[in-house]
Amino acid sequence: MGPHPAVAAIRLAVRRVLHDLLTEHHRTTAALPHAPSHELPPPPLVLVACSGGADSMALASALAFESPKLGIRAGGVTVDHGLQPGSDLRAAEVVLRLRELGLDPVDSVAVTVGRAGGPEAAARDARYAALDTAAERHGAAAVLLGHTRDDQAETVLLGLARGSGIRSLSGMAAVSGADGRYRRPFLELDRQTARKACMVQSLPVWDDPHNADPAYTRSRLRHEGLPALEKALGKGVVEALARTARLSRDDADALDSWAAQAEATVRDAAGLLECAKLYALPPAVRRRILRRAAIAAGAPAGSLFARHIEEVDRLITGWRGQGAINLPGKVVARRQGGRLVIRQG
Repeated sequence: MGPHPAVAAIRLAVRRVLHDLLTEHHRTTAALPHAPSHELPPPPLVLVACSGGADSMALASALAFESPKLGIRAGGVTVDHGLQPGSDLRAAEVVLRLRELGLDPVDSVAVTVGRAGGPEAAARDARYAALDTAAERHGAAAVLLGHTRDDQAETVLLGLARGSGIRSLSGMAAVSGADGRYRRPFLELDRQTARKACMVQSLPVWDDPHNADPAYTRSRLRHEGLPALEKALGKGVVEALARTARLSRDDADALDSWAAQAEATVRDAAGLLECAKLYALPPAVRRRILRRAAIAAGAPAGSLFARHIEEVDRLITGWRGQGAINLPGKVVARRQGGRLVIRQG
């Protein structure tokens, strides 16, 4: 008799990601100069980011089960955000659980959460910085994240509410980060599957009280917004939103590629953007070039919203002698002599 369907589903999802990583590893190894077998690179190390919640515990258990069969080393890391009393004890418990699964190395990393961008964004930034550091310290090929299809649906709705365009609607990528460091095996699985997998395996899980705290936007969306949408529109809303993310990502990737190629054609010999040539481009391509230029000048990507780019775009499409546009990061955009100049104050 095989494993429970929920367990089988999470293991299959992880197995696919590990196969991809192993293929990439073999391709990289084959490209190295011939060396004695004892000098070949060790098998890749994959870390799982684990909070102790159902999604990440299901992911950790699947990684621990699948990695030995493929000859992949597997470890884990938990991040202590320090936002709740006893968070250090909670992190220690997660470390113990990961080690009991057979993962090694296992780290607990304490971080200080700032205030930039709000509590949720600040915690996310601190968490990813800690995961990056852990991956680099151990030389990990990848870090697995337990985001599910439900998380993807929430991300799409949050992007829609911000009015930030098709890139926000594309949600989370299955592969992201520097050199494809972050992998999300569960984007096609719902949250209930992960929870059921933990239950049938008798894996203890921790339910973060912040996930039910109405002070947090995502929590309100999870417990009030999505249920209201499902009541009004019927079941299948989460799946439809996740599908929207996949389709939007394909479109956004294509437009980003077009903009990257077109950017060289709209700059003069000095590297300045020519307004007339920008005007001739489709708006979706032009605005991507403007966003790339603003980020290159020092505007933080996470603070650069659609409304900022629209204001800069009006220097191209609605020029009436208006003054400079102030952007995040003390970046200023102004039109001078038919050229668009974007630089720090």
